[in-house]
Amino acid sequence: MSETVLKELRDGVLLITLNRPQRKNAFSVEQWHAFADAIEAAQADDHVNVVVVTGAGGHFSSGVDLSDFGEESAKAFERASWAVMNFDKPLIGAAPGAAVGGGATLLFHCDVVYVGESLKMRLPFVSLGLVPEWASSYMLQANIGARRAAELFYTAEWINADRAMETGIATRVYPDEQLLDAAMAKATEMAQWPVRSLQETKRCLKVAHAAAIKAAVDAEMAGMNKQAGSPENIEAVMAFMEKRQPDFRKLLKG
Repeated sequence: MSETVLKELRDGVLLITLNRPQRKNAFSVEQWHAFADAIEAAQADDHVNVVVVTGAGGHFSSGVDLSDFGEESAKAFERASWAVMNFDKPLIGAAPGAAVGGGATLLFHCDVVYVGESLKMRLPFVSLGLVPEWASSYMLQANIGARRAAELFYTAEWINADRAMETGIATRVYPDEQLLDAAMAKATEMAQWPVRSLQETKRCLKVAHAAAIKAAVDAEMAGMNKQAGSPENIEAVMAFMEKRQPDFRKLLKG
């Protein structure tokens, strides 16, 4: 098991900890695969009734590690995203600190989301000249409503814990030092029930969303194929590397 993802099983609750604190748990190729391994193993293990996902070092995840981004990263991300979307047991997010990009959209697939008071969430896709991913274009509006989701996607603004609670992204907000204990306590409460009953209940909750999730993934992939490597995407990446604000206006013709 990769040290980039830690696992601990307690009374039917599997705690998965994203463990690259030096990078605010930004996902590398290795970590995407390790996370997929952990989710797939939890799926097959009848001793696991509930999974809690959190991050080490005071942050959930700052998204994709751009220093390790490329074709292999895209493949590893796709594997991990489908592992999560197909996971049929209760999945709880416990998110302190940074939750950006894939670190935010992962939370939209959690059945319950607890956040710390330090939460700093962002959906930066338009600011990168890209489109949403991980079926987030559907999952966010399914959770909080179309207009609220549109505002957060179109502005790429920062979302703190209070805003996450107000919009409905978060189930509850806790002081950071209480967050994981509270999430584990609630997960333990869930895990006392038969795993088959939990799985069937999740199936009932999710069945109406399956076709929409697949449609969102297809639309996002088409959009990403158009936008990845586009002039605006290149400008956004160059601006990030040069530590300046991107100037998308200069790309306009005429």
